[in-house]
Amino acid sequence: MRTATALGALFLMAASPAMAQAPAGCPVDPAIVSPNEGLTRSREAVAGGDLTILAMGSSSIEGVGASRPDLAFVPLLEAGLERRLPGVQVTVINKGIGGETALDTRLRFEREIAASDPDLVIWQLGTNDILRDRPMDDIFADFRRGEAVLDAAGVDVLLIDPQRLPEATTNEGFKGRNPALAEMSRLIALEGGRVGYAVLGRFEAMSDWTALPRGGVGPDDLHLNDAGYACWAENTAEGLATALRP
Repeated sequence: MRTATALGALFLMAASPAMAQAPAGCPVDPAIVSPNEGLTRSREAVAGGDLTILAMGSSSIEGVGASRPDLAFVPLLEAGLERRLPGVQVTVINKGIGGETALDTRLRFEREIAASDPDLVIWQLGTNDILRDRPMDDIFADFRRGEAVLDAAGVDVLLIDPQRLPEATTNEGFKGRNPALAEMSRLIALEGGRVGYAVLGRFEAMSDWTALPRGGVGPDDLHLNDAGYACWAENTAEGLATALRP
C-alpha cells in the first residue's frame, strides 16, 4: 500500500474530499473553462437537480500519481461541484485509462456513453499523442471521429487539453515537449470553439502553479501530485459551476 504524502495527509485532515479546498498557492479562475455556447443539456440537468458526468481520457483522469484514490481529480471534481451547486446530485464517473491516446478513447465512447447515459462527457486528450510523436493529422482524424460519436449521442462535451511538463525535467522523453503540447492545446481550443464544445485550458493554467509543490507535478515529471490534482479539480469545478448555474 502506498503511504500518503505530507501534502496528501494535510488534505485528509479535512475529514473527506467534500471538505477539500484549493491548496495554498493555487489560483482559482472560472475563466479556465470556455463554454463556447455549449453545455445546454448540462444546464438543464442542473436545473432538474441531477447532473451525470462521464470523465474519459488517460492517466490524469484515472488518477495516477495521487497518494489516495479520493485525492485524485474525479472525486475532487465531484465534491467541488456539489459544494458549488447546492441541491444538485452530482455524479462523476471515472473511466480514465492510463496511456490512452485520442484513438483509444474515442473507440470506447459509444460503449461507455451507453452504459452511463451522461449529460456531460469530459474528454481529456493530447498528452500521450504528443509524447508518442503521433502526426497531428492522425490525432485530429481520431478527434473528429470521436466528435461524430459524441454528437450522435446528444451529450455535452468538455475538452481538457494536455498538462505542462516541468521545464527542468531530466527525462529525455519529456525534454523540449512543451512547445508541441502548447500547440496541441491551441488546436483543441480552436476545435472546441468551432464545434461548440466547452474547453478547459489546463496547459496555460499550469503556468501559474509555480507556488505548488513541484508545480503540481509528481516526481516522475508527468503525473500530477496531490496539490496538482486539487488545484486542477477546484479550477474545473469553479469554471463548470459558473457556466452551469441558472
